[in-house]
Amino acid sequence: MARVYNFSAGPSMLPEEVLKTAADEMLEFGATGQSVMEMSHRSKEYQAIFDEAEANLREIMNIPDNYKVLFLQGGASTQFAMIPLNLMNKNKKADFIITGQWANKAYKEAARYGEARVVASSADKTYSYIPKTTAADFDPEADFVHICMNNTIYGTKYNELPQTGDVPLIADISSCILSEPIDVTKFGMLYAGAQKNVAPAGVTIVIIREDLIGNAMDITPTMLNYVTHADNGSMFNTPPCYAIYIAGLTFKWIKKMGGLEALREMNVKKAKVLYDFLDNSKMFKGTVVAEDRSLMNVPFVTGNDELDAKFVAEAKKAGFVNIKGHRSVGGMRASIYNAMPIEGVEKLVEFMKKFEEENA
Repeated sequence: MARVYNFSAGPSMLPEEVLKTAADEMLEFGATGQSVMEMSHRSKEYQAIFDEAEANLREIMNIPDNYKVLFLQGGASTQFAMIPLNLMNKNKKADFIITGQWANKAYKEAARYGEARVVASSADKTYSYIPKTTAADFDPEADFVHICMNNTIYGTKYNELPQTGDVPLIADISSCILSEPIDVTKFGMLYAGAQKNVAPAGVTIVIIREDLIGNAMDITPTMLNYVTHADNGSMFNTPPCYAIYIAGLTFKWIKKMGGLEALREMNVKKAKVLYDFLDNSKMFKGTVVAEDRSLMNVPFVTGNDELDAKFVAEAKKAGFVNIKGHRSVGGMRASIYNAMPIEGVEKLVEFMKKFEEENA
């Protein structure tokens, strides 16, 4: 079997070691006589899988004891409503920095429940940079400030966090979770859909400071109240059991790889290979300002739509799949998450050089 180099932005490629372990355990997990897919989420066997996954995530990310770790459903997009319903509860105000489609969707959803304010936006240049802010830009009476840490579609990333003072900072980290160390204590809450760096689609990870739980609006549905899930260990209803199991395998793989410091070193090295080529290519150009470039998502263009389409088609034939840019921006995008080996990036650059020579 020949596996392709999968540059999908999500669902994305998983570590082969994780996939092989899951395949080996598909029919029977341990000596249980059953697959994890068939287990009761109330069983001791599954609870052990769940507890180990949470413990390993806490260790990997150095999550303090005063933060709850929740494994939820509904994708990161459901958090766009859960966050204001639970946290926009004192002054009914929140600040947003708009750096792409997902940050904008979070802002629009919050505006349904209170006064949502755009502090800064990079829409003027197609979200190709992270707007600069100062502490004075934020409303001290805001219930929270929301950012999207890494922008999957546009390829930007926060390298310096906004200074929000005592106002809790909330970050969508869907496309950069576990790619490098992050200081959890600088945030009131972090959340991420797992289908990029952690597991198949289906589980959403929420890391939330305990003091932010318990003051949901009266209109908040039971399933959208963080208390519901925090008080029941993410087991109020049947959780996305198999996705959590795969996440647990990924956490073990990360520990085996040397943790987040080791992954950052690897991810910086991979990204440099591709960015160095883009910076020197006569055909291909990156679309993000250098200081705000993502380690995970690298968008680029030729400047010619027909040439872009030809490149995507030929790349697929050569074994580089899902490299077409998001439908809203076009061009190309190489998502180089943790599971992408450096060889995949190097071979992509070799292919790009060859394409450039043949189509100059």
